[in-house]
Order: sequence, then structure tokens, then C-alpha cells
Amino acid sequence: MSKVYTKTGDKGTTSLIGGTRVKKSDLRIEAYGTVDELNAYLGVLSSYITEPDTLNLLSEIQNVLFNVGCNLAMGDDFKKDLKESVVDSMLIDHVEKMIDKMQAAIPELRQFVIPGGARSASFAHVARTVCRRAERLIIALDAISPVDSTLMAYINRLSDYFFVLSRYLNIIENVTEKTWKNPCK
Repeated sequence: MSKVYTKTGDKGTTSLIGGTRVKKSDLRIEAYGTVDELNAYLGVLSSYITEPDTLNLLSEIQNVLFNVGCNLAMGDDFKKDLKESVVDSMLIDHVEKMIDKMQAAIPELRQFVIPGGARSASFAHVARTVCRRAERLIIALDAISPVDSTLMAYINRLSDYFFVLSRYLNIIENVTEKTWKNPCK
């Protein structure tokens, strides 16, 4: 049985796929670490969901996020040999179709929504914000080390999905959304 601890990171470095060692504070590590954090929140979110279509998509997303994290963990020398995206454009289409399906079942958005409501909806809001942070980090990484544009589009679409999912979950769980009361009006 191999040990979980290797002690190779005790001085603050870690290995990218391909063997390059970088600081654990490296932007690449922040990006794929945040994708991993998102994946963990999806595990929690899934534990509050019973609807099969949503559960199936969340499972698909979790698997794709592992591929995304793997891609982000590759050193530039290792990644240059990749011929295709780790995210198939059909996956983006699938997420968009689920967004459209849920949007048809929820009221039109007329005000800003305050995160919260049902437990599942609350975790969908957390997933949305972590996804947006991952996206910001991936965009920052892309400025210094090219990131696959389909991967970036997928992460962008996921934040939209989690927002609509949060609203949808409140509707199906019969929880009234809280909306922002704008003091400037």
C-alpha cells in the first residue's frame, strides 16, 4: 500500500504533470485547486438533490472537472502535445440545454437574487461563486500560459448553470427567493 504523504511538498513546492516543480502558490495551482474546490462543493450539492436529470448532469460535470483540473495541472512543455480539448463542445451544448429547460420552469428574473433559500439552492449559489473564482484564475493563467478556449467557455457556462440551478431548486422545493431591495430606488 502506497502512502498518501510523500513529503516532497514540505518546502512549499509541488509537481505539475510532466514533472516541473512549482510553488504551491503558483497561479496554475490556484486555478486547478479552485476547480477541485468546485468539484467538492458539487459533491455536497449532489447530496441534496433527488432529481435524476440534475444528478446525472452534476455527475458528468464532476468528471469533466477532473479533466479540466488535469489539463490545468500540465506544464507548458507537456501540454503542447495535446491535439484536442479536454472539453468537448457537446458538453457545453448539454449544459446550455439544461439551462434552457430549467429557465422555462422558473419566473423571469426582474431583480437581483440574494443567495440562499433551500439547502440545495444555497449550495448551488456557493458552486456558482467558486466557479466564477475558478474562471477568473483560469483567465489570469491564460494571460501567461495559454489555456484551451473550449475549457474556458465550459467553465463560464457552468457559472450560468449554477445560477439558474439555484433558482430552479428553490422553485421545485417551494422556497421563495429573496431579492435585493435596492435602497437607491
